[in-house]
Amino acid sequence: MIIRIGIADKTLLENYRNTTLTVYTIDTQKNLDQETINKIGTLLTNPITQRFFTFIYNNVELNYQEVNTTNNYNLLNIFNANWSLEKSFLPGVTDNVGNTTKCMIKEALKCDFSLDVITSQVIFSQETVPQEKDILKIYNPLIEYCKLSIRKETGFNVRFFGNKQILDLNKLYDNSRTHNTIFIIPYVRQEDLVPQCITQDTCVTAVNLNIQDEELMELSKYGIHGRGGLNLSLEAMKAIQAYFKKINRNPNDIELETLAQTWSEHCKHNIFSSPIDDIIDGLYKHYIKRATYEINSEICVSTFSDNAGAIIFDDNFIIADKVETHNSPSALDPFGGAITGILGVNRDIIGFGKGAKPILNAYYFCFSESEKELYRDKMCTVSVLPSETIINGVIKGVNSGGNCSGIPTGLGSVYFDDRFQSKPLVFVGCTGIIPRIIGNTPSHLKGPADGDYIVIAGGRTGRDGIHGATFSSNALTENNSNSTVVQIGDPITQKKLSDAIIKEARDLNLYNAITDNGAGGLSSSIGEMGNNGFKVELNKVLLKHKNMLPWEIWVSESQERMTLAIPPSKFPIFEKIMKKHDVEISIIGTFNNTKKAVVSYNDSIIMDIDINFLHNGIPKTHLKTIPWSNIISSAVDTLHNKPLDTELNEMMQRMNICSKEFISTQYDHEVQGTSVIKPIQGKGRVDGEAIVIRPILSSERGLVKSHGLGSSYGEISTYHMAACAIDTAIRNYIAIGGNFHHLALLDNFCWCDSTNPKRLWQLKNAAQACYDYAKIFKTPFISGKDSMFNDFKGYNNKGEPINISAPPSLLISTVGIIENIHNAITLDVKNPGDLIYILGVTYDELGRSEYQKYSGLGNNNVPQVRAKHAKKLYKLYSNAVNTNIISSAIALNLGGLVIGLIKSLIGGELGAKIDLSLVPTHNIEDNSIKEKVILFSESQSRILVTIAPHNKQKFETIFKDIAHANIGIISDTNTLIINNMHIINLNTLKHSYKKFSNMKIQAYANAEYI
Repeated sequence: MIIRIGIADKTLLENYRNTTLTVYTIDTQKNLDQETINKIGTLLTNPITQRFFTFIYNNVELNYQEVNTTNNYNLLNIFNANWSLEKSFLPGVTDNVGNTTKCMIKEALKCDFSLDVITSQVIFSQETVPQEKDILKIYNPLIEYCKLSIRKETGFNVRFFGNKQILDLNKLYDNSRTHNTIFIIPYVRQEDLVPQCITQDTCVTAVNLNIQDEELMELSKYGIHGRGGLNLSLEAMKAIQAYFKKINRNPNDIELETLAQTWSEHCKHNIFSSPIDDIIDGLYKHYIKRATYEINSEICVSTFSDNAGAIIFDDNFIIADKVETHNSPSALDPFGGAITGILGVNRDIIGFGKGAKPILNAYYFCFSESEKELYRDKMCTVSVLPSETIINGVIKGVNSGGNCSGIPTGLGSVYFDDRFQSKPLVFVGCTGIIPRIIGNTPSHLKGPADGDYIVIAGGRTGRDGIHGATFSSNALTENNSNSTVVQIGDPITQKKLSDAIIKEARDLNLYNAITDNGAGGLSSSIGEMGNNGFKVELNKVLLKHKNMLPWEIWVSESQERMTLAIPPSKFPIFEKIMKKHDVEISIIGTFNNTKKAVVSYNDSIIMDIDINFLHNGIPKTHLKTIPWSNIISSAVDTLHNKPLDTELNEMMQRMNICSKEFISTQYDHEVQGTSVIKPIQGKGRVDGEAIVIRPILSSERGLVKSHGLGSSYGEISTYHMAACAIDTAIRNYIAIGGNFHHLALLDNFCWCDSTNPKRLWQLKNAAQACYDYAKIFKTPFISGKDSMFNDFKGYNNKGEPINISAPPSLLISTVGIIENIHNAITLDVKNPGDLIYILGVTYDELGRSEYQKYSGLGNNNVPQVRAKHAKKLYKLYSNAVNTNIISSAIALNLGGLVIGLIKSLIGGELGAKIDLSLVPTHNIEDNSIKEKVILFSESQSRILVTIAPHNKQKFETIFKDIAHANIGIISDTNTLIINNMHIINLNTLKHSYKKFSNMKIQAYANAEYI
């Protein structure tokens, strides 16, 4: 029985020219009576503001009957509409609202029969029938389809819009004739698109590898029977060829797919692990990992060996931290890519050790403002999503992932560069907490035992996410942009799974190991956990769809799944807990000590690979670099003649400086009740660069998180770019009160064109900077990730080939502690009469600064980090925090001294008077632009603070051994006076700072975005 329930706002029903309904299609094996159907409609409706319409689908007559009268019932007649347009998810794409509705109905009816719920949106209109180009703007063919129904004299014409499989439905429902209903099918099902009859003979394909090199590379590029690229090098393909030749057989498709995902750049990090020039052990071991081991910090608990890194929080708890990227999926489906990213990094925390509780989400988005038309195909039929669509979708995805999971999203930033148009960078992070000891064993230690059950808990396995790992290991092209690589996370399912694990099963010590199913799905989680051997029975995996092939089940990246190693004796208790929390589980095999990776389907072995070859068989390529240098030329060597107040107002409106409050206010940072210093600070509401939370409410010890992005400076020097990213993250952490001696780093490299020797040279220099500065600061790396192919290869609106590479970028995140949360320092100035001090030296460093990009001033001096000076400053500052003499503090970042000062003044809603001649400087020429250099230079390792006058002597005594100066005083006016010459209205600056954010907030309020 199929029921359709349409929900409409009563106010919209009065406007019959355009009416929008949310439709719930309920497909159930049991026939429901009229009373039950109306009960469901009432359950889904707000009776004050909404009305519902209920229909029963008659499969024989291909139409619907109104529930209460059994008459044929059509909303086009009710709304006197000329046409309707229905938008739905493609089969196999996660429908979160549908899943939640299904749970609501089953609970309300207390039913024991199966049912599915599919949601859609339908527009009924009296307007002119929309053109195809207009319809393409309202749906994403990678995850959605549309059905257009047009009224005719004696019936309706129906047309489907979507991917090729959806378009083929138009042949089935011939549009040359009319139909007696607009609902010729209630919804598109998987079997409507993929009619398969799987038998034991057809479910597994043997792949002939007795072929020449050119054919091997064709197989690598397009995959088995064109089902999706393997993206392996010729050397890797020949290694696989040699392995199977040695054991005298060809591989099955599942074996080749397994090796492709295991050896993918996304999973294996081949570029960072391969020899490069004279660095035989690779960039990761030589620079990142070596720095941590040589520092040998006593705060480190787990580094580079688990789903996340971890440090000591206090005597009883450990803090785990992880930052991931989800760039390629977010370019195709921004909402799905972002929500999957944030939920995936949440699972990394749940999968750390025996299971940490997620307590904080973080994000850093790199977007474009450009609306240049770009296409994925030469015929210009498949367009790149507009920047505005990507921005809104990514923001909403992280919103849904965090808010619906009950995890506060407290730290976030956004950076704009038009080279991110075709492929945004979506960094998502999560921090968790776990007791140091569980079951008399250190909680970070885990591993399966011989004979442990392989148990999958959480969501079911579907076709979503297939080839995600291999797809993201290459540039984004027209050949690798298909719907199976896109997943949409389900936060409700994951929340139930998380609660069952963290709140109950973990502390009962019911499992020996746990990890998440991310890239590569079961093949990755079981393959990595079972490094001594395993045997899996794929037919025991719970599926979303019928007729899935074994290789699809094995590499699917369907979300909300965890893999656990459970001793057989403990499984009954575990099963009972999962049932209590409504979490599905299945035993699909056992871990063993055979050193073999074995998978069967219907009692036949379809994969049998040596574990050593699976994990270590990929050949290393010795990478070579070519030195690269760049000088940004500029014809502008003198400044324009704009007044300073005009410049400042225009600078405050720049996308990398202005307020992003419209984002942070969408995210719940108060859930769990731990926030101390929040993402928006001061009465004037200014974006902060770091946050403080209180993970253990009975303790006054706080957790401090911050981050810093290196991007623009890399156009001159990736070494200094990386150094600045490290210093920025540490500087933000220190300014808010973080303890310099209890601090760890996380690195996330996002590179481009990474087979290019010049790009590799840039990468090597950035990695070397990470080693050099981590060693000097004694700040160990505990976790990291790289995304090496952030490139787009497509076409402009003339069908001409175009390549766009994202700028080499490095995100550095910090995690550490503050001993007493009451000592945390916000950026907003506090009282008139307070003294303004700058800590640190200002240099002539406008190269690739925000001011240079704004003014066009010729300057190639990118900021450099003088680490010895910075280290001394940060140590002294950490000591000063405990004296409570600092009233406000802001780390000086993009835009330099004056932008940092203005933000502090806006935050405190006070004014100031400063004298630039008092600012400590070095090697700044005394010329016409000296003032602008001091105002806007982005020199590193500087903090702007205010103190009460009576703390002046104590403050200057603490900082006597580093450069510092009292450069001004806080006033109770709304003006900023600079050098007794420039009098700038702060209300105007505040308006400029908030202009973009306020515009977005108003647009959201008016529902002007989709």
